[in-house]
Amino acid sequence: MGPMNIMLFHSTYGLTPAVHAAAARLKDAGHEVRVPDLFEGHTFDTVEEGMAYKDEVGKDELLKRAVLAAAPYSDQGLVYAGFSLGAATAQTLALGDAKARGLLLFHGTSDIAENATVDELPVQLHVADPDPFESHDWLNSWYLQMQRTGADVEIYRYPGAGHLFTDPDLHDYDQAAAEQTWKVALGFLATL
Repeated sequence: MGPMNIMLFHSTYGLTPAVHAAAARLKDAGHEVRVPDLFEGHTFDTVEEGMAYKDEVGKDELLKRAVLAAAPYSDQGLVYAGFSLGAATAQTLALGDAKARGLLLFHGTSDIAENATVDELPVQLHVADPDPFESHDWLNSWYLQMQRTGADVEIYRYPGAGHLFTDPDLHDYDQAAAEQTWKVALGFLATL
């Protein structure tokens, strides 16, 4: 239903060319997109380096940066989106924002607070199957908990794809899965 305001969060690799390319794809579809840099200019070549930096900065500080990035726009009704670590961040913000219009998760999820509730928030998750960071047991439990919050959840699984399979700069990249993901995700945004 018209263009969305999307807040797109990067993965543990930082704000890489792939994230800018994803934002460009969303903009080409007519959406407003913002890509906050929670790592303040740092990008990494390996998950391990990114995780070490994340731990150094601390979860609370990263979340604070994310909240500050989103706050000026939240009145407009944001769609929160992100890749891997960024998806976990997007989920946390969306569940805490009564005006959120949607939640689009690529390759990641997060814990859900016991008391979290939303009003039929549309949620879409795209995940590799199997995914080393998102086990089947975890995803089943996550799905049930998300439904309990009142979210309207769809999960798309991509057999044989790598964890961050939408990133063309990584070994994980799977072109067919990535194209399918974008097709479905853009369709999802068009319904919000």
